Amino acid sequence: VQLQASGGGLVQAGGSLRLSCAFSGRTLSNNAMGWFRQAPGKEREFVASISWNGGRTTYVDSVKGRFRISRDNAKNTLYLQMDSLKPEDTAIYYCVADQYAAGVRPTPRYWGQGTQVTVSS
Repeated sequence: VQLQASGGGLVQAGGSLRLSCAFSGRTLSNNAMGWFRQAPGKEREFVASISWNGGRTTYVDSVKGRFRISRDNAKNTLYLQMDSLKPEDTAIYYCVADQYAAGVRPTPRYWGQGTQVTVSS
């Protein structure tokens, strides 16, 4: 399984970014997927997850109402729309996939490389 994240960059506070994660190697259409992030000097944390068919989504409290996770299984792509960005959202963002359909565990099985998101104040 290969997960390739893209879409990170530098944005001012209040701005938006859309992360994408292309997956390949085997079908993940039946697997839950998600996003984690790691800020400098902090532990990696869960951001959002989505079930295999998009019917169930989960978010960490700090991003609720600002971020939206979605997926397009026909295109083998996972997305994270990030609006109203804050400096504390600055981190490396990782896309993940797990072996279960409903959600991802705290330590998902598959990890992609990260993409840097930097929010300036």
